Amino acid sequence: METAWVRRVLVVEDQPAMRVLLCDMLAHRGFEVTGAADAAEATGLFTDTDPDVLVTDIDLGSRPSGVELATMLTGLAPHLAVVFLSSFPGAVAGAGRPGPTRAVFVSKLDVSSADVVVDAIEAALRTTTPPAPPVPQRASPLAGLTRRQVEVLALVARGWSNEQIARERGTTTRAVERAVSRIFARLGLGAAGTNPRVRASALYLAEFGPVG
Repeated sequence: METAWVRRVLVVEDQPAMRVLLCDMLAHRGFEVTGAADAAEATGLFTDTDPDVLVTDIDLGSRPSGVELATMLTGLAPHLAVVFLSSFPGAVAGAGRPGPTRAVFVSKLDVSSADVVVDAIEAALRTTTPPAPPVPQRASPLAGLTRRQVEVLALVARGWSNEQIARERGTTTRAVERAVSRIFARLGLGAAGTNPRVRASALYLAEFGPVG
């Protein structure tokens, strides 16, 4: 069953009553909400919560301010949408607004319902680029080999014969033949022979590049 994407919001507000109100409003609208009282607490929660949106008061009663917090967090996560709250209408309406250029500003005097905050969040989300999906890590075809097997395979990739490998490693040719056969089996290349040897060498070279 497919799980719906739940957007995460970090609310930073130094006034406890306002913080609780905002968190409750957004939680009832289906957001996953985390509240913080100041920039220091928000910074500590940021990595754990990985929010999609930062909703922060501009004046947090201490430094760093909400603007400084938003600047720092968007530097770490450029996709983070930002909504600034302010008790001062001039800070909301004025030109040359501080902080990230795509931030949305809302006057606290206008927060009469959850719709006001939700609309601001949606507007902020529309101006940001979602983070790129993680690039899947390619599984190494040699991951199943032991360190010693990789060392033997390196010599095979150099074009060495089993006899040469035996002399280099101070062992018998028969022991090298068994080791090479096990390497081929681990790589799913079948019994020893010209084709498995060439294919195993190709896998090594693709993983580590040319050998000296």
